[in-house]
Amino acid sequence: MGSIPIRSTMIPKQLGILGEKIACQYLKSKGYQILDRNYLNKFLSGPQRGEIDVIAKKNRTISFIEVKTLQDQTSLKGFSPEMKVNFQKQKKIIKTAENWLRKKKIPLNIRWQIDIISIKVNLNSKKAKINHFKNV
Repeated sequence: MGSIPIRSTMIPKQLGILGEKIACQYLKSKGYQILDRNYLNKFLSGPQRGEIDVIAKKNRTISFIEVKTLQDQTSLKGFSPEMKVNFQKQKKIIKTAENWLRKKKIPLNIRWQIDIISIKVNLNSKKAKINHFKNV
């Protein structure tokens, strides 16, 4: 996994940061240009906030990417990180993506999509399994 430091134990926030770094390296290796990271949007209707982990562009398509990272453990067999992105989360990502496009003065009719990058990190072997789900 390149030069990303991995410890044998990590708190969830550290694991999330690690996952986002791995995702960005992966995306760059696939020809994506990283446009923004950790974009926050506060919704007008209440205290809720939306966040998009990574915003990237490849060819003419902008991808708003949710990165979900879990520690690969035998007790979690059969559970994949992407399962944490439910319908409610997807709706929030869409609203936040539209807000980002408006702020950047990019027409909403350009080609854009929501992607999920699912990462399982094995802290002992220091390896990661990455799945990229496009246009979910």
